[in-house]
Order: sequence, then C-alpha cells, then structure tokens
Amino acid sequence: MLLFGVQHFLVMAATPISSVFLVSSALQLSPSLTANLLSAAFVLSGLGSLLQSLGPWGIGARLPFVMLPGGAPLILFLSIADQHGLRTATGAVMITAVFYFVVLPLFSRLLKFFPTLVIGTMIVIVGVNLVKVGALLVTGRPGSSGFGEPLALLLGLATVGCTVVAYALLRGTLRQLSVLLGLLAGTALAALLGRVKLEATDDGALLHAPQLMPFGSPQFNLLASLPLLVYSLASMAEATGQTVINSEAVGKEPDARRDAPKTIRGDAVISLAGGFFGLPLMVTSGENIGIVRITGVRSRFVTVAAGLVLITVGFLAPVAWLVNAIPAPVVGGTALVVFGVITVLGVQMLGRSGLDDHTDTFIVAVALGLGLLPILVPGVYGHLPANLRILLESGVAVGAFSAAVLHALFHRTPWRTRTTTAAGTTATTGTDTGTGTGAAAAADVGEVPAR
Repeated sequence: MLLFGVQHFLVMAATPISSVFLVSSALQLSPSLTANLLSAAFVLSGLGSLLQSLGPWGIGARLPFVMLPGGAPLILFLSIADQHGLRTATGAVMITAVFYFVVLPLFSRLLKFFPTLVIGTMIVIVGVNLVKVGALLVTGRPGSSGFGEPLALLLGLATVGCTVVAYALLRGTLRQLSVLLGLLAGTALAALLGRVKLEATDDGALLHAPQLMPFGSPQFNLLASLPLLVYSLASMAEATGQTVINSEAVGKEPDARRDAPKTIRGDAVISLAGGFFGLPLMVTSGENIGIVRITGVRSRFVTVAAGLVLITVGFLAPVAWLVNAIPAPVVGGTALVVFGVITVLGVQMLGRSGLDDHTDTFIVAVALGLGLLPILVPGVYGHLPANLRILLESGVAVGAFSAAVLHALFHRTPWRTRTTTAAGTTATTGTDTGTGTGAAAAADVGEVPAR
C-alpha cells in the first residue's frame, strides 16, 4: 500500500514544487517564505487527499483522489497578488472557497444537463490539455532557450520507454508499479547524464512546519476576487468530470448529482484552509486517475497512503529537495503516459454514449472544436475583456458548456421532442415517399426518437 502511495506521490509531487517556485520567482519571495509555502503545499495537498479519499461528513467523494495547487488558479492568484498585493490574493482565495458553498446547490441542480455524452467530451478535453502540460515539461516552452533540447527529449522518451518495458515484462505488483519504475529509471539515466541537481530550499534544517498567515492577515476585496470567482464555475465543471471518470476507473457506478458536490465541498474546505497558509486554490487532480487505470489498483486507501506521504514530506525538508531533483523531462515523460490514459477514458465514455447517432456526433464535434481551440492556440482570446477571457480560455469549461447546451437543444427542448415524434410517426405509417424504411430514412437525416 505504501509503495502504491509513493507512486501516486512521485507522479504528482512536481506540481506543488513547481507551483511554489513559480510564486516565489514571480513575486520575489525570500528563501524562508519559499520554504514555508513549499511545506504548506505538501501538507495541504496531503490533507486534501485524505479528505477526498475518506469522505467524512459528505465532504469528499470517497474516491482515490489527490489534491494540488497549480494550473489556472495559480496564474490568477499571481495576477491578483501583482495588482493588489499578496494579502488581497489570499483573501480572494478564501472568498472563492466560500463562494463554492454558496453556489453549489444551484450547480447541483444543473448536473442533469451533464449526461455521459457531455462528461465524455469534457474528459477528452481535460486529457488533451494534460498531455500538452506533460509535453511542455519534456520540450520546454516554445520560444525559450531550451525548447526542444535533444537531451531533454531523450530523457522524456526514455522514461516512456522504460515504463512500457516494465509494464510489458513484469507481472503482479511490480507491473502495477510500472509508472514508478519508469520514473525511477528515467531519473537514474538523468543522473548518469548529469541532469540531477540537489538544491536546498532553506537553511538546511531537517524539519520545517508551515507558518500560519505568512503574508499577514488577509484582505478581502470582492472586485479583486472576481477572476477567481469566475474561474470557480469552470473548476466545478471540471471536478464533475473527474468525479465521473474516477468512479468508472474504480468500478463504481457514476452518479454526478450524488458525488460531484462532495468533491467540490472537499475542494472548498481545503482551499479555505490553504488561504490561511498563503496558498492558491487547491483542486482535485486528474493525474492519479490515469495511474489507477494503468495499475488496476482501485483502493482509495492508496491515495490515503499518498496523502500521508505528502504530509510527511511537508514536515521533512530534505525529502522535498530529493523530489525537486527529479528533472522536468522525466516527470513529463511519465505524465505523457498517465495523461494519455485519461484521454482514452474520455473516448471510451463517448463510445458508450451512442455516437452512431448523427446528432450526437455533431454535438461532440462542435464541443471538441470549441473546447480545444484555446488549448491548441494559446492566446487566441487575448484581445477580449479580462473576465470574459478567463472563461473562454478554459477549454474544459467551454467544451462542457457547449456540449451541455447543444445536448439540451437537440434532445430536451419541447419543440425537438414534437418534431422527432412526428417524424417517427410519419415513417411508421409509411407516408414517407422515399424508398427506404422509416427507420432508415430517419437515420439518413440523423433523426432518432426523443430520449
């Protein structure tokens, strides 16, 4: 159980480390503040993983989830801190956490508009976005000095290769640990090539506990918090998709209306706590879902073990140094495998939703096109107003919203029900002048009986 927990930990540990160092470099924080935030990121990620996995009092979905800072919430946190100061940024995190609870009852009622077709579309977009994140860890960002460095590409592809070899040749528990073994093999190769560097994050102390309110007491500014409040709507949609796909990965009957609010409550509670320790919004991570599917280990107590490891690392400073020493291309190579699995899970969901229906194929095509646009073409909405840009640049939110609206338009509206029913009646009574049967004629125009 501990080994499986460590495997989850190593795959996702780069996220809190990179998030903290991004905050530190962008806001020019002192080494002591950096060490404090790093400790808090690990401890809160661990507590969030325990909460989501155990699910006490209806907070947490009782699924193998881990929680992390990073992503869009981190960028918004930095933007607010740059414009209004760190105290206002931490206050914005707390306001947004409370906003989750306020809007959740309304959001729960809207989940009926998120059938398998919509969730599957959302998961495909999430998977593609995550694959891109993993790829950038291998290649570096376009335009940077190290973009496409051959040695980095070698490390990333070698990590993928080692993972494949381990999965192909090993059996039993060792095969289930193939992701971890591939990561370790890639790190060993990086060490031989001189790409592993150990750097202490503070004064070299053995223990380090997170400090409460490291930037001082938070300041609450509703207007400054607006970008995070807008983003929270997209975050809830993404949490819904992750809850459904995680349920399927562990063999649990998915029920978004029952389980998604529990996941969102867990996000809200940990984000509120994280605000007191100077952290950006904490969200459930899709990274470990791919590990669950690859390994076949479905127990939520594996992520309980991962949560305990995270908390331990949060108090043991040298362990954080070791984890930070794993080169980004190695982590990216592992991420390509894990995130690719998430994309496949979304494709499987779409396959079960009946894509032989022309109307559903059209819905998915439009939603994928709109949702992938900001992912494949970064900055496409750069000239739009800031608050509108926040929503449109979230490909997951755009794809989910588009699929949900189109599905309701074609399958739930009264006029649609009457039209399809009338078409079916006409075909059945033989008044169609075509040569095909009524069912065939309906299929030709993409019509199906109202659902």
